[in-house]
Amino acid sequence: MEDMAGKVAIVTGGASGMGQIIARRLVKQGARVAIFDVNDQGLQAMAAEADAITALRCDISSLEEVEARVAEVAQRLGPIDLLVHCAALMPSHKLVDHTHEGMERLFRINYFGTTYMVRAVLPAMLARKSGRIIAFGSIAGIALVPKMGAYCATKAAVNAYMEVLQNEIRDTGVRAHLVCPPAVNTALIDQTLATDSPGSIVEARKSGRLADPEKIVNAIEKGVAKDRDIIYPGEARLLYLWRALFPRLWWKTVMHFEK
Repeated sequence: MEDMAGKVAIVTGGASGMGQIIARRLVKQGARVAIFDVNDQGLQAMAAEADAITALRCDISSLEEVEARVAEVAQRLGPIDLLVHCAALMPSHKLVDHTHEGMERLFRINYFGTTYMVRAVLPAMLARKSGRIIAFGSIAGIALVPKMGAYCATKAAVNAYMEVLQNEIRDTGVRAHLVCPPAVNTALIDQTLATDSPGSIVEARKSGRLADPEKIVNAIEKGVAKDRDIIYPGEARLLYLWRALFPRLWWKTVMHFEK
C-alpha cells in the first residue's frame, strides 16, 4: 500500500478472503492492524498469528457497533491511518424470489456498512489532513448479471458513493480509492454458489476462471501506489468496457449461461 511502519489500519472482513490477505500484508509492513468480522473462529485464528493483529467482532450493518469498535481501535492503537473495507454479503436470487427482508439486509451490510465505516474514520482523518480509505465496490455494480440484481444494486450504490466521496475530499489530504474487482475465488463466491448462482459464475468456478485473490490484491496495491481513484483489477476493466460499449452482447452472453 505505502509505508505502513508504525501506522494503524482497520481491515473489515479481515478473517478471510482478500481482507485476510491484506491484513497479513499490512502486518508484514509494520502496521498495527485491527480486523473486523463476524467470523469468530477466523478472528481467533488471525489474532493468534501476530501480536500486531487486534481481532474485533463487529457487525458492520450496525451503526452503533461500528462507531463503538472504531472508537475502541483509536483508543487502544492510536489514530487510524488506513481503512480497508472489504466486508460484504453476496447471496444470489432472482429478483422475483428475493425477499424484501433479504434485500434490506443486503443493503444494510453492503451499502450502509460502507457508509458507517467511512463516516466513523473520516472526520478524524480530515482533522489531521491525513489518511487513506480503500473500499471495495464491485464490477458487478457495472457489468450486471441475472440472479444478482440486489447485490449488483448494492455495489452500484457503493461505487457511486465512493466516487463522489473521493472528489469531495480530493484537496483535504485524505485519499479515497474505489476497488471494483471481478469474481474472485474466495468464500464470498461460496455464498453465491450456495444460493441461486448465476450460470456464468458456476461456469467460471468449474473452468478455473475465477480470479486468484493474491493476484487481485497485488493489482490493488499497484493501483494504490499509482494513486488511482478507481482500481479495476484482473479482468474487471475488460468487463467494464464490454458492458459499456456492447450492452446487448453483454446481456446475450450472460443470459446464455442461464439456459
